[in-house]
Amino acid sequence: MKSKTMEEHKKHSPLKVKVGIITLSDSKFKSSRVNDSNFVSNPEDLSGKIIIESLEARHDIVSYQIIPDDAQQLLETLDMMKNLGAEIIISTGGTGIGKRDITIETITPLFEKEVNGFGEIFRSETYKELGTGAIMTRATAGVWDETLLVALPGSPNAVQLGMKIIKPEMGHLVKHMKH
Repeated sequence: MKSKTMEEHKKHSPLKVKVGIITLSDSKFKSSRVNDSNFVSNPEDLSGKIIIESLEARHDIVSYQIIPDDAQQLLETLDMMKNLGAEIIISTGGTGIGKRDITIETITPLFEKEVNGFGEIFRSETYKELGTGAIMTRATAGVWDETLLVALPGSPNAVQLGMKIIKPEMGHLVKHMKH
């Protein structure tokens, strides 16, 4: 059952938001091409492609970067995208528990507010599909200086699930972040 108040809020939310997309992957970074300073390309980056294709018809993609699993480079890329006007920055990769997985440790200290519901729903839906292996996903979202950061795992299936959860709420989230 949907809330009438929430539906009313959504009606008054921006329809189009500015989005930055970051893929964190050492191997994909090495085989990427720079098209211009704000957009890279790599046909092997299926997860980045899923995010782009799910958003490009309705939203404004201000930058798409593929970077190595490097905390300093992630922080610099977040700053660059924020300076380009990104209201939501979606990353894929680096959310696991391996030694090179640095995304969560890098972005969560930036959060002024964590959007706990995103991670909770993501893990719940993952559990329905994969069972107890869902405990290994650390997908999260939070607000950093009026910019929503969303961290998704690197697998294409996880990205599809994450986009299914976050995409319908993007304008609604931006509206509430700025007020």
